[in-house]
Amino acid sequence: MQRLEAKRVNGHTYYYLSDWGWREGKCRRLSQQYLGKLEHFSSRLTGAGPTPAYAEVFELGRPLALWSAVQRAELIPLADQLCPKRQQGLSPGTYLALAALNRAMQPVSKRGFWDWLAGTVLVRALPELCAEALSSQRFWDHLAGWEPEKIRALWKGLLERAVPREGIDLSRLCYDGTNFYTFIDTFNVHNHLAQRGKNKQGRANLRQVSYALVCAARGQWPLYYEVYEGHRNDSRQFGEMLGRFATFYAGLAPAGTPLPKTTLVFDKGNNSAANFALIDALGLDYVGAVKLGEVAEWAGVSNTRDARWEACPGLEGTKAFRVEAQVYGRPRTLVVSWHQGLFEAQWATVQIELARALRKLGELQQSLERRHQGEVKGGKAPTCESVQKQCREILHREHLSQVVATEVAGCDSGVPGLNYQVQPEGLERLRDTVLGKNVLVTSHGGWTETAVIEAYRSQFLIEEIFQQMKDRDVGCWWPMFHWTDRMIQMHGLYCTIALLLRAMVGRRVREAGVELSLPRLWAELEQVREVVNVYEGQDTRKPPVRQTVWSKLTALQERLVVVLGLRGEKRSV
Repeated sequence: MQRLEAKRVNGHTYYYLSDWGWREGKCRRLSQQYLGKLEHFSSRLTGAGPTPAYAEVFELGRPLALWSAVQRAELIPLADQLCPKRQQGLSPGTYLALAALNRAMQPVSKRGFWDWLAGTVLVRALPELCAEALSSQRFWDHLAGWEPEKIRALWKGLLERAVPREGIDLSRLCYDGTNFYTFIDTFNVHNHLAQRGKNKQGRANLRQVSYALVCAARGQWPLYYEVYEGHRNDSRQFGEMLGRFATFYAGLAPAGTPLPKTTLVFDKGNNSAANFALIDALGLDYVGAVKLGEVAEWAGVSNTRDARWEACPGLEGTKAFRVEAQVYGRPRTLVVSWHQGLFEAQWATVQIELARALRKLGELQQSLERRHQGEVKGGKAPTCESVQKQCREILHREHLSQVVATEVAGCDSGVPGLNYQVQPEGLERLRDTVLGKNVLVTSHGGWTETAVIEAYRSQFLIEEIFQQMKDRDVGCWWPMFHWTDRMIQMHGLYCTIALLLRAMVGRRVREAGVELSLPRLWAELEQVREVVNVYEGQDTRKPPVRQTVWSKLTALQERLVVVLGLRGEKRSV
């Protein structure tokens, strides 16, 4: 039985909620709860609860999912084993784990590190965390001393554990390279990695850093990577990296356990006779593509009239045939394929480029005509050579020189003239031979055409990784405010670890039957938050009361919380 009891102390009335019951044959007070003065708890009696003084909101979904992946990957103990802890601050493994987690979640500069972490539930995971411990100086005090050998050893240790634990499928691997522009000053001599080259985002005016990656075709698991000079071309890097990758790959298997036979898929930009000779020497199976100019005989096959074309089962709009041909120093299996979607995209591109080129040629023709009529007299007078050079520049885009004929006339009169014309037969020949066509090369002579084409098309998976790395919403590479080679190499390490952590989270979600793209998964987890209502009492000597609740979840978010075990992770944090 419960009673509301009042007690008079020093002229003030205090209330208690008492619980009475029988004990040893007598009615006794079993327990009591202090309620305070009437005005302190009267709102509870009327149904209106106290109003919190303020609320604190912490991101919960992504941090806990990634922190669970960090622990499962054994990242911190592995890193601490390679690089012992200094006398102050967190351990090197903790710094590295937090850097990788930030890159996988919401990349910020090292100066903004504490502000970012303080907005997540992870701020309570490590009691020693503070703004001073996470300053940029403390971060590099612990990580700047990592030699390339330690970086490679850590990555190998992570993969040796991840391959059997995560069940990574190694039967098909994709290779590709990309580059990231930087804002490193032209005259900065503290590194040789940042160099000017052909930037894939059109920022050739800036120094860039190149990045090559081998990933598993299923699950987009990063397996091997290298950060290298921005001016090194793809073919040269591929040849230099192949041997190191083969050694790394062979070392992934535990002693006495053979690794499965794998197939390396790569793009035509990596081709050279020396590279294929190295692939043959290493005994690697492969699927690649050959530039059409190197196999003119098969590039010139009609897309509509040749009898060898056969539809590929399971690949809509695709037809192919195979041949044996001498390519890169030895007979190899070639699969000549044509795809309707590729043809339509390339044909639309040709039309756009052709219209742009014809407009520029028309403008050049009018300019020459105005000078011939005396309307333009100043400036450097055009010559036949200068006009021909301008025409070559206008028609430099692929295939344009095959469909547009130009003629520079009247050179003897002083002012050259320009005539140009679209060649219908050249345009039709382009439509019927080159457009929509790929010539693939493979060591798998026993595979069907469909299997070879599907393997080559899996190359889009690594291109998707690069797109995500460069994305301003879910990307992991930028911002990069580093200017020395060692810092840039360390940056490459924790960005690649971020890819590994994302793949681990994605695997758990996919295994539960939830198919989501990374941007969608990250957007849903970002909305899973922890809200802490803070109630301040009148007694300033006592700490405020904190009430923790979760944000309201949708059905999909609740499913992700269950799949990733975030409620259990919340208790452990």
